[in-house]
Amino acid sequence: MSEVEATEAPHVTVATLVERDGRWLFVEERVNGEPVLNQPAGHWENGESLIDAAVRETQEESAWQVTPEALIGIYSYRPPALPYTFLRIAFLATPLAFDAEQPLDDGILRALWLSPEECRAANARHRSPMVQLCLDDALAGRRLPLEALQHLKQ
Repeated sequence: MSEVEATEAPHVTVATLVERDGRWLFVEERVNGEPVLNQPAGHWENGESLIDAAVRETQEESAWQVTPEALIGIYSYRPPALPYTFLRIAFLATPLAFDAEQPLDDGILRALWLSPEECRAANARHRSPMVQLCLDDALAGRRLPLEALQHLKQ
């Protein structure tokens, strides 16, 4: 265990990696007063499937409707200053439509499309190391079928 022991349950999040014409969808958001870059991502809510959460978070944060096509991976990261770990489930998704009238979630400054090189060059502004790692895995062709996730209903 590192210097700060994890004392809280992990926060389960979803993220989508969306490619269009060689560029990838990102959001610029304000965290602790600083603008940072992230894929559209957010917390999984009780009662929804992980896939539904990814679709919802992408729409709320970027105003893009997407269809998840594959699972890229599952990542865990505990920021040094926090007492909990983030468990991120990352999806590859296809963009369908953009709603220019939709307001973005609180804290989201804008949605933008970056090339892999632009993302890498902005590494110091990434919200976490998961941002680059997820993109690298997507670029490397890592894909698992969505059927690898099973959502059991009562």
